Amino acid sequence: MAAVDPSTRKRVLKVIFVSLLLDLISFTFILPLFPKLLEFYRNSEVGPESQSTLLAQILGGLNSYKSAFAKPIDSRYDIVLLGGALGSLFSLLQAVASPIIGHLSDKYGRRRALLASMAGNIVSVLLWVMAVDFRTFLASRIVGGLSEGNVQLATAIATDISDESSRGSTMALIGACFSIAFTFGPALGAYLSTIATVAANPFATAAGVSLSLIVVETVYLYFSLPETLPNKTNKSTAKTTTKPAALTRTNSHFLLNLVHFSFLLFFSGMEFSLPFMTYDLFQYNSAQNGRLLGYVGLVASILQGGVTRRLPPLVTVQIGVSACLLAFAMLGRISSVGSLYLAATCLATTSATVVSGLNTLSSFEASEGERGGKLGILRSWGQLGRGLGPILFTSVYWWAGREVAYGCGALGILAVTLLVFAGLKSPPGSVKQKVKSEKKEL
Repeated sequence: MAAVDPSTRKRVLKVIFVSLLLDLISFTFILPLFPKLLEFYRNSEVGPESQSTLLAQILGGLNSYKSAFAKPIDSRYDIVLLGGALGSLFSLLQAVASPIIGHLSDKYGRRRALLASMAGNIVSVLLWVMAVDFRTFLASRIVGGLSEGNVQLATAIATDISDESSRGSTMALIGACFSIAFTFGPALGAYLSTIATVAANPFATAAGVSLSLIVVETVYLYFSLPETLPNKTNKSTAKTTTKPAALTRTNSHFLLNLVHFSFLLFFSGMEFSLPFMTYDLFQYNSAQNGRLLGYVGLVASILQGGVTRRLPPLVTVQIGVSACLLAFAMLGRISSVGSLYLAATCLATTSATVVSGLNTLSSFEASEGERGGKLGILRSWGQLGRGLGPILFTSVYWWAGREVAYGCGALGILAVTLLVFAGLKSPPGSVKQKVKSEKKEL
């Protein structure tokens, strides 16, 4: 790839970090609000006189599904299951949209694709601000699922401006945005939900602040982000007669996509099952679960800032899947809060390593003109796993119990671990980052 001026690279990295942090904080506002938000819509739209509403029909279907389990599910989980179904819908829509967004960014440029994605995000959050009924809120989630492309495009931009030795540390910077946002965003969203400004929509304050962050991010990107796609930059167009060097692939995209899908299929199911398990074992409430997730986010951000960015990408993936296997084994047998937090530390290690490592490995296997599309397809398979995992895992949990569910999950992650250690290899140049890049980055 063409060399990027160090000052340009530093400036673009700053834009990526700030914009992605704004985006993810805005995105995480809604996560702790789902139970109360859906409860609000249920209380206003579900009842003896309103069985024909969309929400009433969806809850009726969920109750029919719930009644099929051998182990009865407490009615307190109706809202949790509905929230999980909406989360799966969002992920499945992302699985459809991600390859399209990636290919468009390869054709028309990263900047234009990202600004178009931001326009969709603004529409999505604006619908949430106006969502006085469940139908409008559902439309907000659908628009958001189809238009959200910030993470994959930020990854493509980071790859455009990084050489082989610094790519892993740059990807870790993107991962750190996730950890920081998930540490502070949900708490801020929960606080804003206590401030009532619109009677017809008690969550309008949180939605309004989220909209403000998205608008600020869009304006910031419009004025600060240059185009980074090599064949769209001035330096590249001046060299149109130069043929790009042939790319030698170390890992097939099929294998990388399979690992991403399989890993998130099991990992996301475990993530979603945690509130069920902590309630069953320790009678945890929402605040206690929030503290547990905050701990995971905090540990993950520390690891990404101090450890992950210094390691070759294959090593980070290997560490992550091994930690995930250990977490599954422990969660099937824990009986104390101490052992729960030990398993959570393993989950934090997994969160800090696997996805960023796979993104880095995939970027090594894509040429400049196909990078957005390949990363979009990788994200698509991951989102498909994230969409199916909660449904399948919680079904096994309630049909067969905690031990069987986490035992099956451990076997699945064991297969992923064997695939990672036996099938994936370090691309040429990726190991050099351990020596060179850590002094260059910060």
